[in-house]
Amino acid sequence: MPPARRRTSISDVARRAGVSVGTVSNVLNRPDRVTPTTRERVEAAIGELQFVRNGSARQLRAGTITTAGAVVLDVANPFFTDVARGIEDRLDEAGYTLMLASSDEQPEREARYLRLFEEHGVQGVMVVPATDDVTHLVDLHDRGVRVVLLDRPSPVEVLSSVAVDDRAGAAAAAAHLLDLGHERIAFLNGPHTIRQCADRSAGLRAALADAGHDPDEAVVEITLATLNADGGQTGTQQVLALADRPTALLCVNDLAALGALRTLRAADVPVPSGMAVVGYDDVAFAAELATPLTSVRQPTHRLGHRAADLLLADDPAPSHVTFQPELVVRASTTGLT
Repeated sequence: MPPARRRTSISDVARRAGVSVGTVSNVLNRPDRVTPTTRERVEAAIGELQFVRNGSARQLRAGTITTAGAVVLDVANPFFTDVARGIEDRLDEAGYTLMLASSDEQPEREARYLRLFEEHGVQGVMVVPATDDVTHLVDLHDRGVRVVLLDRPSPVEVLSSVAVDDRAGAAAAAAHLLDLGHERIAFLNGPHTIRQCADRSAGLRAALADAGHDPDEAVVEITLATLNADGGQTGTQQVLALADRPTALLCVNDLAALGALRTLRAADVPVPSGMAVVGYDDVAFAAELATPLTSVRQPTHRLGHRAADLLLADDPAPSHVTFQPELVVRASTTGLT
């Protein structure tokens, strides 16, 4: 890429108009203090140079927040799209705008976006951390940027958080499958460095242990390289290759479940009689599939809305909010439409 063009500064405008920087500032902020002739000359220079004032710097000087940032794992995932909409709706009510980015589960990419937000004067951020380590977010908080952890409980007191009880969600899915007679479950999960994935694994295993099953025997956990339909397809192919094949699949999200259903259909494995499938998130398409998907519903819009609430709260004291998920039963486990 060619080097970026240097941004036109207020000093450039002053030189072009033949006035002081202070005069240009007055034209921008207090035009009544400038004579009409001088104001016209400055406005002409602004037009010629295509000058755009640095709004973030002005906001910082005024001590106000008008822009907030959010970093999610993957904005293409409908779960995070819905969460982002909840954030945006709340910020819009308050007259603020949203800068949104995806970390792709990469800590380095997350850190890069956070630096970019900070450089642009964003004074509040909501983050789905890519790893358990939130030291960099505590450092950001200590530099005066308000931080809210999104979709995970905070491991430290100083950072506010909004999360869903993922252990309870996975436990509800496990209990449902056990009630249907499934005693061996494949879990297509993400890496345990992502807190949600670790919690869902723990909830699944705890539910099986409570029901008298040995989790090490009853659970086949497969770590997906990508938490999307392609990852779900690859993981399901691994499950189908097992000699002692589980009779049910729990998927880390609905995108992975979509890939699982696609793979089972291609392999002529009927759902649910040949393999029951449970997703997670209950995004909009889950109920519209050819085989409607049983899924653990998360309150996505409320999650984002509440995170923005905490970011904008007058009280700077940290606050921690946990929502409860809900299992929505459909044909992919019961065969009933």
